[in-house]
This record gives sequence, structure tokens and C-alpha cells, in this order.
Amino acid sequence: MKKILVPTDASESSRRALKTALEFARKFDAEVELMFVMHQPITYDSSLNMYIISPEQIEQEGKFVLDATLTKVDTSGVPLKKKIMEGNAVKVILKEIQDEDIDLVIMGRCGYGAIVDCLLGSVSQRVLYGAKCSVLITK
Repeated sequence: MKKILVPTDASESSRRALKTALEFARKFDAEVELMFVMHQPITYDSSLNMYIISPEQIEQEGKFVLDATLTKVDTSGVPLKKKIMEGNAVKVILKEIQDEDIDLVIMGRCGYGAIVDCLLGSVSQRVLYGAKCSVLITK
């Protein structure tokens, strides 16, 4: 095991997943990739004008989420790569697993989208079924 992917939304569940990934990385001398994926929603104001979130706003939100996830987390001794991606979270995560030859995904059971996840099926559940590598879901 050389590459561990940790998708994050800065929720406590994601932070626990990162801490678990760091333990695995230290034990197996692996690299951790911390990734934030933001779907680019189209929003409308009260006069039905359409607005699209800019790449700069996605980058800014991504940096905030990655920094929040890493707050007070000891990453010493572990190579850590940070990525900010745009798109459907499940599709982006599954593509990243393939493109980067990820050996293990460690992710939280639920994040900030818990209500939506209950209605649509969670990201972690869909990654679990679609991934071509092992997936560890933390509580």
C-alpha cells in the first residue's frame, strides 16, 4: 500500500478519516492525498439571473476546507498531497482512484450533506461500491 486517498468536506467524520489515514500511512510508509471536490452549482437570484461559481471561488473554498480538515492534525512523517477538484464527487473520486493508482480510500461515513445523503444515497456508499480498490469507511 503506497497511496491513500482521503476525500474531505471538513466535517468531523472527514477529520477522523484523515487521522486514520495518517496512522495507516505511518505504518505502511504510504503517501496521503487529501482531496476536496466541489460540484459547481448554478444559482439564480430573485430576478432569475444565472450565476456560476468561478474557478477562483472554488479554489478559495477548497483551500478553506483543506485547511479546516488539517487544523490541529499532526501530519509529520507522512508525505501529504492536497488537491481541489470540481465536479460530481463520486465520479471525481472514482476517476482519481484510477488515474492516481490509489491503493486505499479512507473516508467518513457521513459529512455535512447528511440530509441529502439520506435521500440520494451517500457519497461514501457509492464510492464503496464503485471503487476498484479497498475502501475504509470511518465512523
